Amino acid sequence: MWGYLRIALLFILGCTTATRGGEEPSELHFCLHGEPKTFNPILVDDEASENIRYLTGGVLIRVNRQTQAMEPGLAESWKVSKDGRTITFQLRKGLYFSDGTPFSSEDVAHTMRSLMDPQTHSATGDAFRSGPGTIEVQTPSADVVVVRFPAPVAGLERLFDQVAILSSKSPKKEMSVLGPYYVSEYKAGSYVLLRRNPNYWKHDARGNPLPYIEIIRLDIQRNRDIELMRFRRGELQLINRVDAEQFERLQKENPAVARNAGTGLDGEEMWFNQTSSPTLQEYKRKWFQQTEFRRAVSMAINRVDLSRVVFDGFATPAFGPVSPSNQFWFNSSLPAPKHDLQGAQALLSRAGFRLEGGNLKDPAGNRVEFTLITNSGNTAREKMATMIQQDLAELGISMKVVTLDFPSLIERITRTFDYDACLLGLVNTDLDPNGQLTVWLSSGENHQWNPNEKTPATAWEAEIDRLMREQASLSNEKLRKAKFDRVQEIVAEQQPFIYLVNKNALSAVSAEVVGASPVALNPQVFWNIDTLRLNNSREVGAKQ
Repeated sequence: MWGYLRIALLFILGCTTATRGGEEPSELHFCLHGEPKTFNPILVDDEASENIRYLTGGVLIRVNRQTQAMEPGLAESWKVSKDGRTITFQLRKGLYFSDGTPFSSEDVAHTMRSLMDPQTHSATGDAFRSGPGTIEVQTPSADVVVVRFPAPVAGLERLFDQVAILSSKSPKKEMSVLGPYYVSEYKAGSYVLLRRNPNYWKHDARGNPLPYIEIIRLDIQRNRDIELMRFRRGELQLINRVDAEQFERLQKENPAVARNAGTGLDGEEMWFNQTSSPTLQEYKRKWFQQTEFRRAVSMAINRVDLSRVVFDGFATPAFGPVSPSNQFWFNSSLPAPKHDLQGAQALLSRAGFRLEGGNLKDPAGNRVEFTLITNSGNTAREKMATMIQQDLAELGISMKVVTLDFPSLIERITRTFDYDACLLGLVNTDLDPNGQLTVWLSSGENHQWNPNEKTPATAWEAEIDRLMREQASLSNEKLRKAKFDRVQEIVAEQQPFIYLVNKNALSAVSAEVVGASPVALNPQVFWNIDTLRLNNSREVGAKQ
C-alpha cells in the first residue's frame, strides 16, 4: 500500500460538467496523503484509493457515517435469508453510469463475480469469504438481483457499503461510475481531478440534482506540515485528519475551523513478541508469554497522562480493541483501564519477579529489560514511548526505545521477528468484528504477537478462535455481539495487545464549506460530500 505509480499519467474522460447559471464552477480542494494505487474499486487496499472510491463509487447500501445505520443506495430495498447466505436486492430503475451506460442487475452480477473471483485478489471480496465454494448470482429481472454465498456471512448487508458497482457494458470499465463524482484527470505525483457526475441519481428535497459542488481537486501531498500550511493560506478547504498538535494550533488561530468529533475508532497499542523466533532470548519469551507480566506492564502505564500530555487531551484511555465510538460492538461492561502501580507490583511478585537494588529480576535472576520499537518521524509515538519508559522504570523495568523507518519496522514485525516489543497504531475502517478476523484468529497474518499459528498456542487463543468463527457464522446480531463481547473480555484479561489510547477524530474545515458535520468514522469530513456546498466567502483557512 506504500508503493505508487512512478510515471506521469493523465486520464481525461469524455464527460464534461456544465456550470450552473453561467457562474464559475465550484471547486473543493483537499489532499490525498499518498498516490492512489488503483481506480478499480474492487482492488482498493490503500487509503488514497479508498477515498476516491467513496467519492466516485455507487453502492447498493450505504452505512451512514453519522448514525452508523444502513441506508438504501442503488438498491431501494434488500432482504437477507434466515440462514445468512442469500441477499436479494430490489434495484432503483432508470439509473445511468457517468458515461450514460444504463444500470441494471447485470452490472451487480458482473461486479460480484469479479469481486469474488480468487484470481482478483480483492481485499474487499475477502470480507465475504466465510467458507469454501463459489457464489451464485441470479438476475430474474433488470431490477432484481439475488446473490447466494456458499456459507453464512455475518453482517452481510453492511459489507456492501464497500462494494462500488462496475459497469458490465461500458468501454470505460471502472472509470464509468455511479457515485457523485467521476475521475476526470489524474497526474501521477500531483493531483486527481474529480467532476460532478451528470447522471448521479440523488436529488435534494427541492428536486435539485446532487452533488452541489462541481469539481474536487485532490492534491497528492504526503507532508502533513505542508498540507496544514496550505490550509492556513486558504489553498485547501478541508483536512480530513489532523494530529493533536496541529489541532491545538488551529484552535488558537481560528477556533471555527478546528473540528473535534470526539473519540474516534483509531487506537494506539503496544505488544510483546511471543513468536518462536531464534532472535528472541528464551527467558524474555517466558516473560512475554506470562499473563501476569503483560497485565503488570499494562497496569503500570498511565494512560490518562498519555492522553493529556501527548495528545493535549484529544484522546481517551483505551478499553480494548473496540472504541466506544463503535456504538453497537463496544463492550460497555469492560472495566475502565486504570494506573495501578501497587497492583502491578503485586502481580509481578506472585509471578516470582523481585526487586534487587531498584532493578526487577525474574525467578532465574535475569534483569528485566527489553527494547521497544516504533516508527521514526511519528512525534506522538516517540513521546508515548518515552513516557511508557518512565512508567515502567517505577517497576524496576529497563525499557530502551528504538525508532525505525517504516519499511524496516514492518520487516521486523512481519518477517524476521527480530524485536522484543512494538508500539504502533491501529486504523479501524470497519465497524463489524469480521473486519478483525485476521487479527484475532490464531492462524491470522495480523495476529501480531504470534502470527500464523498452526494451532492455538494457548487455551484462551483457542477460545477466541471458536468465538470469532461462531459469530462469523451467525445472522443474529445480538448473538454475535454476545460472543464478541466475550472476545473483548478475554483480551482485557490476557492483554496480548496493551491498548493505550483512542485518539479523537480531529479535522479542519474552512468557513467556505457549508454543511460539514465531521464524524468519528472515515471519511470524517466528506462523508456527506453530495450535500456539501461552497459559499461565496473567500475567507478560508485559518487566520494568518
